[in-house]
Amino acid sequence: MSVVRPFRGLRPSREFAEKIASPPYDVLDSQEARNLVKDNPLSFLRVVKPEVDLAPEIDLYSEEVYQQGARNLRRLMEDGLMAQDGNPNFYFYRQIMGDHSQIGLVASVSAEDYDNDVIKKHEFTRKEKEEDRIRHIETQNAQCGPVFLTYPDLGELDAIQQSVCAGEPEYDFTADDGIRHTFWVVSSSEISHGISELFTTKVPFLYVADGHHRSASGAIVASRRKNANSGHTGREEYNYFLAVIFPKSQMKILAYNRAVKDLEGRSSQQFIEEISKKFTVEKTGVKEPSENQEFSMYVGSDWYTIKPLAGTFSADDPVKSLDASILQENLLNPVLGIENPRTAAHIKFVGGIRGTAELEKLVDSGEYSVAFSMYPTSVDQLIAVADSGNVMPPKSTWFEPKLRSGLVVHAL
Repeated sequence: MSVVRPFRGLRPSREFAEKIASPPYDVLDSQEARNLVKDNPLSFLRVVKPEVDLAPEIDLYSEEVYQQGARNLRRLMEDGLMAQDGNPNFYFYRQIMGDHSQIGLVASVSAEDYDNDVIKKHEFTRKEKEEDRIRHIETQNAQCGPVFLTYPDLGELDAIQQSVCAGEPEYDFTADDGIRHTFWVVSSSEISHGISELFTTKVPFLYVADGHHRSASGAIVASRRKNANSGHTGREEYNYFLAVIFPKSQMKILAYNRAVKDLEGRSSQQFIEEISKKFTVEKTGVKEPSENQEFSMYVGSDWYTIKPLAGTFSADDPVKSLDASILQENLLNPVLGIENPRTAAHIKFVGGIRGTAELEKLVDSGEYSVAFSMYPTSVDQLIAVADSGNVMPPKSTWFEPKLRSGLVVHAL
């Protein structure tokens, strides 16, 4: 069963929360982050992407960058802009994007659960990205970016959430991108105990939705500190990492689209003839697929609907039946030579939040030759892959809205 517990959150003062809260570190490049912070000295990007305060040519993995982030976090505390709660609390965090609303429980979760696959994963991690997050945590002695987890809906927890969120929020603001962020503090120890009890008795597994490197780094820091601490008890804060946990019915997954630079020497018509060996191909003008195992393809200034022929994939396999796998195994690899989408230089992954207009722009520019609009992976598919002990193909899911950084920090 899942160990979920309250913690003493390090949080902004109410009047500064909107200014401090920032996009997560991994959705912006350094220049985009510099543009965002130039008129906002309080932005938490100065903590999670501290290169914004240093020369543009700085090595992003230099010790100076990590130390700058730690200095910026200390400055927010020393200036009285952020302070740590006196008692351990849970928190509820609501995001509203358009007509979609989702409310997650902010908590600390067990690194041991991560190691024992009580917290299940669906992606591989890369050592260099793990080490980057580890250095951020160790230098700042804090986890500043939450992991995005999900679990099957639980009516008792929904009832607690509704009761708490009927009260006055601690923060409530709409960010520049139009997404509304509302945050409640669960200060009742009785309610907190009830929440923890529900997870330990009724939630056998949690699932990483987004933040595999953050969760892996949290578990590695816990292991390293445990080994270095002769008085280790298991109750230390380093045994837990920061997460926001959403019921699966509230999750919103967008498509993760693809664009490829060349057709391996083929004309558009030759390319269509080649893929027709494994797909039905029909010029429809439809820019977004309407169901699983259907793709919209933009090539030669036209939109096509393509569908895999029967027998070209294993429908009963939780990984091979994913749209990302079908496209990879039947088209991207054999036809366009993309053996490893993680490292191939001629494929670009485009988050669904950018829409199909971005795909048209890439192809119409001449820099790319073909683009594929995907149907979003479902949460049930994600859970099925994680339960099977397998991993998804790269770039299978794009979650929106993104969790804001800086609303609460887990100090170690």
